[in-house]
Amino acid sequence: MAERGARLLLSLLCLTFLYPATTVSRHAEKGTAARPFSPFWFSVEPWDTLAVRGAPALLNCSAHSGDPASEPTAPQARVEWKKDGTFLSLAPDDGRRRVLPDGSLLISSVVHSKHNKPDEGTYQCVATIDSLGTIASRTARLTVAGMPRFSSQPAAASIRLGDSQVLACDVNPDLVPLARWEREREPLELSSRLVQLPNGALVVSNASEADAGLYRCMVENAGPAKTSEEAQLTILPETGEERELEFLVEPLPVTKVVGASLLLPCVVTGYPAPYVRWMVGDKLVEESEGKLELVGGGSLLIYNLTEEDAGVYSCMADITNNTIEAKAELTVQVPPEFLKRPANIYAHESMDIMFQCEVTGSPAPTVKWVKNGDAVIPSDYFKIINEHNLQVLGLVKSDEGFYQCLAENDAGNMQSSAQLIILEHGSRGVANPTGPTPSAPRDVVASLVSTRFIKLTWRPPAEPNGEDLTYSVYFNQEGTNRERILNTSRPGEMQVTIQNLMPDSKYKFRVVAHNKNGLGESSAVLKVATQGEVQVPGPAPNLQAVSTTPTSVTLSWDTPLTGNGDVLTYKVYYMEKGLDLEQDIDAGALSYTLMGLKKFTEYSIRVVAFNKHGPGVSTGDITVTTLSDVPSAPPQNLTVEVHNSKSIMVRWQPPPPGAQNGEITGYKIRYRKGTRKSEAAETTGGTQLFQLIDGLERGTEYTFRVSAITVNGSGPATEWSTAETFESDLDESRVPDIPSSLHVRPLVNSIVVSWTPPENQDMVVRGYTIGYGIGSPHAQTIKVDYKQRYYSIENLDPSSHYVITLKAFNNVGEGIPVYESAITRPQSVPDPTPMLPPVGVQASVLSHDTIKVTWADNSLPKNQKITDARYYTVRWKTNIPANTKLKTANTTNLSHMVTGLKPNTLYEFSVMVTKGRRTSTWSMTAQGTTFETIPSSSPKDVTVVSKELKPRTIIVNWQPPSEANGKITGYIIYYSTDVNAEVHDWVIEPVVGNRLTHQIQELTLDTTYYFKIQARNSKGMGPMSEAVHFRTPKTESSDKMANDQANLPVKPGSNQPPLDHGFGSSHGKPGITGSGDNHILVIVVIISVGAFTIIVVVVGAFLCTRRTTSHQKKKRAASKSSNSSHKYKGNSKDLKPPDLWIHHERLELKPIDKSPEPNPVMTDTPIPRTSQDINPVDPSLDNSLLQRRNSYRGHESEDSISALAGRRGMRPKMMMPFDTQPPQPVISAHPIHSLDNHHHHYHTGSLASPTRSYLHHHQGSAHLRPHACATPISYLDMVGSTESVRNTPSTEPLPPQAQPPCQAEHQHPEPEGSYQDSTATDDEPSASGSYCSAGQPPTAHVRPTHPLKSFAVPANPAAIFESPALPSMPLLTQTGPQLHSVKTASIGTLSRVRPPMSVTVPSAPDVPETSKMLEDVDSSYEPDELTEEMAHLEDLMKDLNAITTA
Repeated sequence: MAERGARLLLSLLCLTFLYPATTVSRHAEKGTAARPFSPFWFSVEPWDTLAVRGAPALLNCSAHSGDPASEPTAPQARVEWKKDGTFLSLAPDDGRRRVLPDGSLLISSVVHSKHNKPDEGTYQCVATIDSLGTIASRTARLTVAGMPRFSSQPAAASIRLGDSQVLACDVNPDLVPLARWEREREPLELSSRLVQLPNGALVVSNASEADAGLYRCMVENAGPAKTSEEAQLTILPETGEERELEFLVEPLPVTKVVGASLLLPCVVTGYPAPYVRWMVGDKLVEESEGKLELVGGGSLLIYNLTEEDAGVYSCMADITNNTIEAKAELTVQVPPEFLKRPANIYAHESMDIMFQCEVTGSPAPTVKWVKNGDAVIPSDYFKIINEHNLQVLGLVKSDEGFYQCLAENDAGNMQSSAQLIILEHGSRGVANPTGPTPSAPRDVVASLVSTRFIKLTWRPPAEPNGEDLTYSVYFNQEGTNRERILNTSRPGEMQVTIQNLMPDSKYKFRVVAHNKNGLGESSAVLKVATQGEVQVPGPAPNLQAVSTTPTSVTLSWDTPLTGNGDVLTYKVYYMEKGLDLEQDIDAGALSYTLMGLKKFTEYSIRVVAFNKHGPGVSTGDITVTTLSDVPSAPPQNLTVEVHNSKSIMVRWQPPPPGAQNGEITGYKIRYRKGTRKSEAAETTGGTQLFQLIDGLERGTEYTFRVSAITVNGSGPATEWSTAETFESDLDESRVPDIPSSLHVRPLVNSIVVSWTPPENQDMVVRGYTIGYGIGSPHAQTIKVDYKQRYYSIENLDPSSHYVITLKAFNNVGEGIPVYESAITRPQSVPDPTPMLPPVGVQASVLSHDTIKVTWADNSLPKNQKITDARYYTVRWKTNIPANTKLKTANTTNLSHMVTGLKPNTLYEFSVMVTKGRRTSTWSMTAQGTTFETIPSSSPKDVTVVSKELKPRTIIVNWQPPSEANGKITGYIIYYSTDVNAEVHDWVIEPVVGNRLTHQIQELTLDTTYYFKIQARNSKGMGPMSEAVHFRTPKTESSDKMANDQANLPVKPGSNQPPLDHGFGSSHGKPGITGSGDNHILVIVVIISVGAFTIIVVVVGAFLCTRRTTSHQKKKRAASKSSNSSHKYKGNSKDLKPPDLWIHHERLELKPIDKSPEPNPVMTDTPIPRTSQDINPVDPSLDNSLLQRRNSYRGHESEDSISALAGRRGMRPKMMMPFDTQPPQPVISAHPIHSLDNHHHHYHTGSLASPTRSYLHHHQGSAHLRPHACATPISYLDMVGSTESVRNTPSTEPLPPQAQPPCQAEHQHPEPEGSYQDSTATDDEPSASGSYCSAGQPPTAHVRPTHPLKSFAVPANPAAIFESPALPSMPLLTQTGPQLHSVKTASIGTLSRVRPPMSVTVPSAPDVPETSKMLEDVDSSYEPDELTEEMAHLEDLMKDLNAITTA
């Protein structure tokens, strides 16, 4: 028996795979405990309902489960209702809406107003049984009839005996069924001669004298009936005169649902009495009882419409020698009907199943699938087959439940459900196996791999434990947890082909053997990847699209050049612009016409060819716009406002965008007086949405209607709107009076306000302003029309005290307000418990403007699958204190992409979850900083000024770009004398860091220069600023002329002419040279003064140290303990000892010691090197050079240096490597070829540098406060530190114990655009000082030359600029080459090369104990004692200066 059961099970599994929707759904395995299907259905479903405001409305629904006869205790279904796709939250005490015991929804009093329509919408009944699942009913539309309005009313008319006449009564379309007629205030009985048209009008045909009388139209809605004006119908005798044929009413296109009745109106007047006949197409319509009937003299009444009744109907009226005709199209819609309903299915996990659902209808229905009340989203494992059927691949346990096929079209919707039951694992085999099961199959391999299928083979298990083994192959795509199953077709077969795989995808396979005892062990997992798709057609060339009608587009294309076989079919994909839904349709030929498109709408279209291998390469998208047509809808929101006694203002809004069908070129306003039929018309322009109609009569009623116009003609007009001019012009010279009364009626979340107008009716009132708020009426304001007398204020807080004010207003202003207060009713429903906030919020930065926020929800299952109607709110803001505005976005996923962020900005994100009325608190925040991007704006406020006393030097100032998009790392200054020159012909001055000023020297006098600035950050360069021009002065100052004397000598081997070098130069200017004897005398005097000064300083320092008392030591110790860090800070309150090196420029400085190592240590130099070769000074020149007065202070005065040194407190130091000293002191200049080369080149005897090297150094700073060298810093750090020193009054240096000992500095030229190229040359002291303090040799400050000067043109001699704070020394002549103190040495680096120059480097005095001595002085002397000592030294130096001058 067990063997028989096993064989039956194996057969069942095979049949399940082949026929999953039939066999498996009807048979369960023998020996299994599969539970039976549980019937669960709707016995009653809701239908479309027309409700009346204030009256009750009932939506029926009733769900049942099980068989009452066999299951009397079947569980009751829990019924809930959805409105517009969202579950209704029905409070227990909500007496207005409640669910009845049978599941129906009862609305006891329908609420409906112009601004508040809570009950109108689409409803759906949802029934749930926890042990079974959930099913949803069809949807039903609840429409609320509005207040009765007569757009046209019956007018007095006369009619000849036997003729026809129409009495108008145009009411709201939804109230037509509620309209009826009265004659002489008695109900009028309709007949085939007296017919009421679909719009409510009354047709009187074949008139007799009994038809005369007063007629009126009535609409019976909630409350008293609304009646129209009475109109007298007069019967006139027939004169016998011939009257022209005329249509009083023509048929209009109409759409009806099958089974309904329809009246096609056609009313004709004329004499003799016309003969009216109807035709559909080319066939004559014949009357038939119960189907077709002519009523009202010519109108066609059709009963019980069918699809065959659709067509174009023509109403033709004939009299002698005259025929008139009117046509209208009848469209008959058929609601969806099921040809095949889905069936219940039993299945195992990993199997594939298919629910079949065949529907019909007109228009063709769309099918949606729902599982347990939630929409099924198509994916790789849930597929819609043949547009209607649902295929589920690789079943898992959670797939169990009720599946519903929902079919819908314009005529209605239907649903049908089926149940899926997943059988337990134990039911796959015998419940109690009697023997062992097979071991795992061996050697599973993929013997054939293609793009969409894989063939597997294997060997039998080592231990089969039986005969006639069958096998099951389990497979799934990598990255998914749905495993599918495929069984072999017969016992003993050891191969299988898995088809319908995805190309270029990875799959996992395993094989399991079956014997009579059940499933065996699984083989090891085999991973195989399918091949890429290459056998498909190429794109179809020459795709063209032409719009032939407003609703169709004709496409054509050619056969693909690479078809890879015969093309079987083509698929046309098209999508409306602005939508994400792409539709497709099959085309068998090389052309196709798309029908049913929207008018005057842009579509994107592409075509894909298919061959036996599948879809090919898509063509590119082409766009086409359908032709325009007349508007299909009238303008919206038509309002008429009486302006005065002779004019009325008409206002409107354009038709809906989808109904404009083209560009609106104008509007036509038709109006008529009272009930007259004659109309006047005015036309406006396309953008004008109002028109003042003047020249009207006083106290007269006018009706207005507006229609939109395109190039194709006029569209439908609005309903007639009525207004009556004033009898006399009202006064509008002042504001209206106070409203005569104000009444309020509070509810839980709203307050109904009603009022009466001001008592003085002579003032114009154009409307009312309602103000309300908690405790104050000024929180919210609402304006309503002057005709309105009540308003409902919604969305208020329960149990809150509101103050309400009402004011009438006109064009002059608002009148006196009337006040009222009310307390809203308390909320009796307790607040729902809050939800858990999302956790694990993470912000992943994707780009400079995009951050992806992800999170987890602990209230969801472990798989984090969202199955309910919850949504998440993501909020974010920047961390900028001034910008605290929060932005939010809603999503139904567990992640959200936040776009449109600012670059390089820190954002904070938090998430909140909402489900119905329940919300969570905000989650913990996550932060993310967007990436940088290039600056999107240029530097601003660019100004150029001339430097005082330096006409050849200008100062460029600017402000950072407003949109830097990152940290600014530098600027590039472009300047040229030709504003129209190409960008690559402009001269470039790079500026490192975020400096906002830069100096450019050696410009040509009396020349106009143009300047542009470009900012850069780590991502690149931003846009250039607008050009700013500046003209240099015409003449130089006398002080500057002296500085221009310094020229460079010609480098040996150079073909450039030698430049004037000042002293001893044969090219110097007249008056500068002197005799050799005087020069020797000057050198002797300088050496004597320097030696004497050193002796005086040493003796003075020694004496001051000895005078320190023990009391002063205690005082100093106390001072140190209270302010231990003052010696490291540049605080203005700290008293520093005076600088003992005030007159260091007059001291003799020793030459720089040569480095003890032959090769420099490159790591000691934390900055890039320059591209010039630097050679030390020849020792043979030392004697003559060191005898001069040392004035290597650049262009800085001693006072400015001392002042800034005290203000800044420190200067960053630079460690430079020693290098070998070649015999000749030469600095060579090289042109710069690139601004982006960061590679450092190293050559023996020279310091090579990339073109973007920036040196930061200072002149010999012997005046600085003595301490050890600062720690070497990197290039970038140094840029930042120098900038901070420039901008910060107090900067703390490194502690002395953290600083390495000083090292001798090398001389370094500074490249063009160096960070300190302006400050180190001018009166402003350099922010990047020497890396060592006093006692170290100063560095020669090499300045760049003017970049506009050519290599071949010698520079003008540089004048010597003497600071007024220093005693000047006359220039004396000496024998040999003339030399003087060179303040700057210029090197052209940007495509311009200056001749090389020699750099003389003076050395500081060789005092071994200087550092220690000055440290003692700094820590031992009192300020007053040092001041006296320094004053004494000052007097001595003045005496020496007087001797030298003499």
